[in-house]
Amino acid sequence: MNEQVSKTRILIECAVMLALATALSMIKLADLPYGGSVTIACMFPVVIIAYRHGMKWGLMTAFAMGLIQQLLGLNTLSYVTTWQSVLAVILLDYIVAFAVIGFAGIFRKVIKNQAFALLFGSLFICALRYACHVISGCTVWAGLSIPTKAALSYSFIYNATYMIPETIVLMIVAFYVGSVLDFRNPTITRIAAPTEKKNPVFGYLIGLVLSGALVFDVAKIFGQLQNASSGEFDITGIKAVNWKLLAIVTGVCVIIAVILFIARSTSKSNNEQ
Repeated sequence: MNEQVSKTRILIECAVMLALATALSMIKLADLPYGGSVTIACMFPVVIIAYRHGMKWGLMTAFAMGLIQQLLGLNTLSYVTTWQSVLAVILLDYIVAFAVIGFAGIFRKVIKNQAFALLFGSLFICALRYACHVISGCTVWAGLSIPTKAALSYSFIYNATYMIPETIVLMIVAFYVGSVLDFRNPTITRIAAPTEKKNPVFGYLIGLVLSGALVFDVAKIFGQLQNASSGEFDITGIKAVNWKLLAIVTGVCVIIAVILFIARSTSKSNNEQ
């Protein structure tokens, strides 16, 4: 009886998290015309399921999410013509691409710190999802939204324009939420705050600097992906992106964030003494 109640509770939790993930997927910070978007960590609710209840429940919930995303993105199938390409898009861009979220709890037993386990789990599943989209781009979408010549290179770039920001947002949310709430017990509880006083200013500044770098990079990249004469999306405009400037700005922001992190750690050590 207890086992049945437990399974029912987990099913309800999966349904709630799936509904939340679907709602978050519809809040888009950026939306590419040929598939792909930057959301407010829409994968995180499923990441929680995978981390809390294991791969079985994670894969099941992630698979359901892929089906729902496919239904919400039916218009993308209008760009492909053959049944083979339709099947490939459904599998690579939706079913498999989202099913991999079920592996997000892979580091639970390897990394004891929950925040870091969620952080690296999020990075892992985003890398798998990115690989699915890249394969789809250089095969199915070659000649459609991606030039046939150098299709693999363009697929890497096209899918990176939304997957990199999506990954960063997911990792930030996973780390901070994982630092506050404990998902390892049957009932989600708040992680007890350290007894020593912390200065939250450093944390806010680090988040602000990294978020600023992310917004700058996305704006500069997307600004070049539009044909100046027709106004239509044009992946070949990626050549005009000032990658040197992006690298400098991103590098400076990362260095500043590291300095702030060290300063926060030093301040914490001084307070303990």
